Amino acid sequence: MQTTCRKATLEDVDTLYELIKGYAEKGIMLPRSREVLSRQIDTFFVAELADEIVGCGSLCKLGADLVEIRSLGISEGHKGQGIGSKLVDCLLDEAKRRDLPKVMALTYEVNFFKKNGFEVVDKEIFPEKVWTDCVNCAKQHCCDETAVLKMLN
Repeated sequence: MQTTCRKATLEDVDTLYELIKGYAEKGIMLPRSREVLSRQIDTFFVAELADEIVGCGSLCKLGADLVEIRSLGISEGHKGQGIGSKLVDCLLDEAKRRDLPKVMALTYEVNFFKKNGFEVVDKEIFPEKVWTDCVNCAKQHCCDETAVLKMLN
């Protein structure tokens, strides 16, 4: 069976909420409320397998030429099947379509992003991220995530 990616819709909010909640409870993803997901649904893509959502990811614009991959997650039982890479490809295609040449992420899965063409960079080169999200994060002064960047040009 083929995994497909598509833009998320409001009907997907509950599934997205549950998927992200599982990661947030482990402290590896920021939680998102159903209200926030509803407001930001146009930034989300989902991966489907046999009409079931098995993954998600979003693309958040941080600056004139910079977007961040956020909330990238795969449901239990579907990890290691290339679904995350398929979602990243879909998000990169969207960034290209929107003429946004720099795509970054903060991650614990450095090798996954390296495999997908990203390189490790210093987080401090992203003041847009620091002032958008990090100022509100409990881990602000002891962040253990790694910044990765992919240039699309």
